[in-house]
Parts: sequence; structure tokens; C-alpha cells
Amino acid sequence: MDQKKIGSFFKELRNEKLLTQEQLAEHFGVAARTISRWETGNNMPDLDILIEMADYYDVELIELLNGERKNERMDKEMEQTVLQVADYSNEEKLKLTKRMHILFIIGLITFILYVVTTLAEPLQDSHVYDFISGVCMGFSLGTMIVGVIFTSKYVNKIMAFKMRYLFRK
Repeated sequence: MDQKKIGSFFKELRNEKLLTQEQLAEHFGVAARTISRWETGNNMPDLDILIEMADYYDVELIELLNGERKNERMDKEMEQTVLQVADYSNEEKLKLTKRMHILFIIGLITFILYVVTTLAEPLQDSHVYDFISGVCMGFSLGTMIVGVIFTSKYVNKIMAFKMRYLFRK
């Protein structure tokens, strides 16, 4: 897949509709910078946005993926397969988002417990207080670190490294 060619095709389609990057970004709910990255071939849109782009520009998905117009039409089976893949991808993202929400809620609760135990003066002299306070603060910081990692672009690199390390022969 030639991302530069695909990006040029995206730009060509946008120009045919006489749209600016900002207008197109607003339509797809992304930043104008994101449109620029797609058009230069630095990044590719998510599959669900690609499908939406195909509908918007009235082209076939295969044309977007090839970066050029085709005369033959994509058969419906292929389109259904791609839609199923997009649904699966969205379900996986939703599962990850739910897990992250649960993790952040637990982190918030432990941080509140930390603040409460810090403010409770009678408990400040006990070793149990120190233990509970330390666990709560540690878990809160841990959830923040995990959240930052999972919401950054580096999570895929970390997962790839982990898979290489685990399955090294």
C-alpha cells in the first residue's frame, strides 16, 4: 500500500469537492492537521472513517485503498467483509475504552481514599495508615501511568515489543 499515492488521491478528491482541509476535518470530526497528515501520506484514517470517506466522495473503498479510481465496482461480499472488519475493530476499541474507564475510576477512588486518610489526623500515627496511604497513592499513580501509555501512540510499539520478547525462540 503506497500511502503517498493514497494521500494524493485524498487531496484530489477533496479538491474536486472544492473543500478546504478545515471544512473536511469538520465534516469527519477530526483536526485539520489530521487531514493534512492523511494527504501527505504520513498517517491513514481509521477503517470506519475510510468507509465514511468512500460514501462521502462516492467512490469505492478499494479505490481509496489503492489511491486511484477504478472502472470496475467492488462486489458486495468484499464490502460486507470490510464492514465486518470495521465493526470488529470498533468493538475492540470499545472494550479497551471500557477497561480504561474502569481503571481510571478505580484510580480516582484510591486517590480519594489517599486524600481522606491524609486528612484524618487520628490515623496519622499508625502503621496501618502508612500502608493504606502508600497503597492508595501507588495505585493512583500506576493508573495514571498506564492511562497515559494506553492513550498514547506508543501502546502498539510496546505490544509489538512484548510479543517479540515473549515469542523469541
